[in-house]
Amino acid sequence: MKQDFFTSNNLKFVDWKDIELLKKFLAPNARLLSRRKTNLTAKNQRKMEEAVKRARFMGLLPFIAA
Repeated sequence: MKQDFFTSNNLKFVDWKDIELLKKFLAPNARLLSRRKTNLTAKNQRKMEEAVKRARFMGLLPFIAA
């Protein structure tokens, strides 16, 4: 069985300030990738989505790619 990225790297908390980590879960057009593509558990997918939304609100990530 595959492990998701956060459990394999022993990450307990998804930090919204870690932009390089969050960019791994975004498509080139700055959309969030689905769970099938990211291989995350539902719980970690929700944590990642919340972190991306917070980073977008703070201006660290774009809402759409230009």
